[in-house]
Amino acid sequence: MVFPLLSGASAHKFYVSITKIDFVEKQESLQITLKIFTDDIEDALQANYNPSLILKRKNEAPAVDASLENYLLQKLKIAVNGNEVNLNYLGKEYETDMLVAYIEVAGIKELNTVTVENKILMEIFSDQQNIIHVKTPSIRRSLILDRDEPGGKLNFN
Repeated sequence: MVFPLLSGASAHKFYVSITKIDFVEKQESLQITLKIFTDDIEDALQANYNPSLILKRKNEAPAVDASLENYLLQKLKIAVNGNEVNLNYLGKEYETDMLVAYIEVAGIKELNTVTVENKILMEIFSDQQNIIHVKTPSIRRSLILDRDEPGGKLNFN
């Protein structure tokens, strides 16, 4: 009798992504790593681009990377010291049930403030939370963003 109740449950009951932003002074760059549940980002890509897009480790259609890059760069905006920066999508890999995407921002000589707007998956899941961790050589700061507050600012002075 319990089985029918559980069989309709989703794979996970929380919707979260983690974005890690490292300021690498010697390279004058922000190195950004996004971790997103694979099934959730697949839902978003199917809803926004092509219902037949499937994320898989081998023999993946080339359209997947292009769609993923477009989606991430539309939903993630970053400003450094008050100026919006260009995000350079580097690629992705898979870890168990997570997609890990890599983005870089070049030409960052100093980091006084970081403003992040992260709307990844918020159009799909009303209770989506996007956790942001920003790390400099000496300071760590974090934000939790949601549909009601999709952006925030961190100070490093």
